[in-house]
Amino acid sequence: MEISVIIPVYNKVDYLERCLDSILQQDFSDFEVITVDDGSTDGSADKLDLLAQNDNRLRVIHQPNGGVTAARRKGWTEARGRYVMFADADDLLMPHAMASLHRAITTSGADEVIGTFTNQHHAHCDSARRGWQDSDGLIRALLGVKRTFCVLWGILFKRQLLEGCLDAPREIIEREDSLMQIKCLMKEPRVWFVADEVYWHEEDVPNQRVEDLRMIRIYDDELQRTLQPKWPTMEPWFRLNQIKVYENFLYKRQFHVWASYYRPLLRLMDGRVPLAHRLILALPPCLAYYPMKWFKERMRKKAQGV
Repeated sequence: MEISVIIPVYNKVDYLERCLDSILQQDFSDFEVITVDDGSTDGSADKLDLLAQNDNRLRVIHQPNGGVTAARRKGWTEARGRYVMFADADDLLMPHAMASLHRAITTSGADEVIGTFTNQHHAHCDSARRGWQDSDGLIRALLGVKRTFCVLWGILFKRQLLEGCLDAPREIIEREDSLMQIKCLMKEPRVWFVADEVYWHEEDVPNQRVEDLRMIRIYDDELQRTLQPKWPTMEPWFRLNQIKVYENFLYKRQFHVWASYYRPLLRLMDGRVPLAHRLILALPPCLAYYPMKWFKERMRKKAQGV
């Protein structure tokens, strides 16, 4: 078996058939699809069982709700392929995705191969990276939230590279994909970028969901532990990441987190963190909110191709 495609599923019944069709109709033959139903309550479990009756390449695993990382980890432990891909249940694989990525990884000898993607606004997202890329540079890009390349989906991994990288605490339900990729990159793998458009991604849209400071504290602790072997060079990027996450709180006007968590972090930041970002943290949130909101709205429109 060459490729195992792992799809965590939680209450995505309306998207499953479309997603699975895009995978099962690939022009590549040696693969399996592992769907992990993470305690769905909307009929997703029954839908998966029904679809699996019609195609023996589709395997369904049912488990109590444990979170997306636990679902991916379960899929990885059950995977039989030499290589692993991840997909979200509301996304699509492009028709030649598997063939393109498999050809690239076997030709290059890379540990992971990263393609390009298109979002729901039909904007093609391409970092312009090609060929071999330095793992530390990619970590810095992720910490700076410069996610112009595929982070978890749209990538073909050697199965063994993922060992120990799918163990984030259950409480982390956002940015867990970046954390997993950073864990992989800390192993200094050989990473190869290709121009091939391999994935269609439904990007998150701004919403009114309240950010969870407790989860962010757990995330920061886990990320800091992950970066520890390279802490002297990665610390300023870790601090920049904290500011970027704080901006999400600002955007949703959750100003209380400034005094309780973020303001004291300012003393930990030196000149290696850009001044503009330090100012966001230094200003009272009622003042920092307006320039930050303008910038985020500008980036959102750019992502939508406006």
